[in-house]
Amino acid sequence: MLMRKLFLLLGILLVTACGEQDMPSPYHGIDVTWQLGQADFHLSDFNGKPRSLADFRGKVVVLFFGYTHCPVVCPTTLAELAQVMNMLGKDADRVQVLFVTLDPERDTPELLAKFIPSFYPSFLGLSGDAQATAQAAKAFGIGYEKQQDKKGGYNLVHSDGTLLIGANGQPLLLYRYGQKAGLLEKDIRLLLATGR
Repeated sequence: MLMRKLFLLLGILLVTACGEQDMPSPYHGIDVTWQLGQADFHLSDFNGKPRSLADFRGKVVVLFFGYTHCPVVCPTTLAELAQVMNMLGKDADRVQVLFVTLDPERDTPELLAKFIPSFYPSFLGLSGDAQATAQAAKAFGIGYEKQQDKKGGYNLVHSDGTLLIGANGQPLLLYRYGQKAGLLEKDIRLLLATGR
């Protein structure tokens, strides 16, 4: 009986030793690499230059989808990302913030060229036609919908998360609206330090 219990205990130890252990994530964001790790976009910057994630390899990418007419979430997020860049100091040169417009109808390249860098000089606005915009949003799990307002115009209801992508394209981390700038800064510094 004792021998049987020892074999059972040994068997349990072997099974648990062979399994991969789930370590707590060192990041403050939600790791969505398993879901979005192959995501990419094919858009243009305000000069009309085609862009994809590959253009920013070697830099940590902060990716945010929104629109310039957004009343609160988008400008607040861009201001917080500018704060993060200031906190990073010289390391900000190794980070690229990308703003993808969900409203190519109104967000012209000229408007993006003025509006997005007004928050921080290196911020880059990207756009595409309706199809390219929808493909990029879908690839990164971003939902959005046009809603008419009472004045005959429209607003967009959209996902408000910010994505952080390591310098080699992995990991891919999601931060909800209102995430503290200090936590995002820490995760960026961790990615820069580890070369991920």
